[in-house]
Amino acid sequence: MKNKTMKALTFKRYGKSPELGFDNIDCPAPADNKILVKVFAVGLNPIDNMIPTGIFKPVLHFKLPATLGSDLAGVVIAVGSRVTRFKPGDEIFASTFDTGIGSLAEFAVVPERAAAIKPTNLDFVQAASLPMVSLTCWQALTERAGLQPGQKVFIPAGSGGIGSFAIQLAKHLGAQVATTTSTDNAGWVSHLGADEVIDYKKQDFENELSGYDVVLGTIRGDSIEKSTQILKPGGKIVSLIGPLDVAFARSRRLNVLLRLVFGLMSRKIMRLTKKRGLSYSFLFVHPDGDQLAQIGKLIEAEQIRPVIDKVFPFIEAKEALAYLGQGHAKGKVVVRMQES
Repeated sequence: MKNKTMKALTFKRYGKSPELGFDNIDCPAPADNKILVKVFAVGLNPIDNMIPTGIFKPVLHFKLPATLGSDLAGVVIAVGSRVTRFKPGDEIFASTFDTGIGSLAEFAVVPERAAAIKPTNLDFVQAASLPMVSLTCWQALTERAGLQPGQKVFIPAGSGGIGSFAIQLAKHLGAQVATTTSTDNAGWVSHLGADEVIDYKKQDFENELSGYDVVLGTIRGDSIEKSTQILKPGGKIVSLIGPLDVAFARSRRLNVLLRLVFGLMSRKIMRLTKKRGLSYSFLFVHPDGDQLAQIGKLIEAEQIRPVIDKVFPFIEAKEALAYLGQGHAKGKVVVRMQES
């Protein structure tokens, strides 16, 4: 791949005018512990739209211009000298989030630790829809919340990319699930496994639910604060959208000023949860090929299935991001890079 170029969707600066567009950039070469992947599909995530704004600039580090995208599925075409788990020809899926590597390109270098063999019963588009959303749900519900059979978990926005996967995983773990959605999607989220469905246009969840063990924070605004009212003592809030907290700042080894800022941002929710005997934490997903492999087994056993709203061709990747940004996708939005 030396001296060859590839097409990638990049942004050149942070802010309101990030100069998002297609560029021809140098094809990467795999370092010792990385694999070079021909990308067949890329799953989009809300954070892909947020990164160019600069909101995560203190936390996520990119060399500009930077390639967008965090999830991919494709075929290994070369491996680094220390790679032992993969070989050329392997079909893989992976999240490159928080590695400084974008996926909306014809080729991508992926850390070996971040990749897993693609589930055999999925095509590349289906597999690309899974990495970040599945890892987020896995890390939130199993690692952070320790969700147990018989416990009750509230997962707002059940028809979205996170919600549609989280409901299925929570049911697999043996939990009772409540969610919110519109009237049109109520039957569909019930089919995914939701035991109680709140129509957010007609009902306030905090008035309808009680005695819950876990809340998965997925909606901005005052939803996180209201969710403290439905949890029983000892209950846990695991937020995917903030506010960021001091524990997160420490885990990222951020400076004292940022720790202070994050402490102020989370002060209100910390005070509320302490008063009610609850716990709050912000989760920042991390790539993990071993966890993806476990999730892949659930997919192959048809315990969980991917949910895809719409597929765009690579040439319409900007339009795909704009569509995702509208916030109405029923499941995941995927970019098909090339035909398999």
